[in-house]
Amino acid sequence: MLELAILGFLYDAPLHGYELRKRITALTGHVRPIAESTLYPAIKRLEKAGLLERATEPGAVAAPRHVLTLTEEGRTELRRRLAEPVQRDITDENRWFTVLAFLRHLDDRAAQTAVLRRRLAFLEEPASFFYDGDRPLRAEEFEDPFRRGILTIARATSRAELGWLRETIAALGG
Repeated sequence: MLELAILGFLYDAPLHGYELRKRITALTGHVRPIAESTLYPAIKRLEKAGLLERATEPGAVAAPRHVLTLTEEGRTELRRRLAEPVQRDITDENRWFTVLAFLRHLDDRAAQTAVLRRRLAFLEEPASFFYDGDRPLRAEEFEDPFRRGILTIARATSRAELGWLRETIAALGG
């Protein structure tokens, strides 16, 4: 997720590390805050792989800043990861939001639709946070208001996303 976010934000524009961290935190920070000790090793891995370049610019007031730019290989890699997300990127809500944040960079509408269809198929499978054996339990089956609350909120969120997915797939011609 972190590498995808780095590639996605740098696809939009060159950024220095601090600005990149702020943007990633805005996207994912409420759930998974990004520490420097996590971000900078990921940047180094991507740089070593030839997916981004680092250039030094003089700082306005302080020390020089390192500006990160996506290479053509990095742009290609981002589009590949968007077209072929791993299953966890489809099923994990936070990872899915990261894919969704940059899916516009995938120029092929059919490829965009294919990714959305994978998420749609996942959401259409019966699921719950709680089970009786293999049977998913519904909110109405709980007297516990807290578990009922989790399932009620999840159902409303899923319905909203399902509606958006179906509408967007249709608009993309899929």
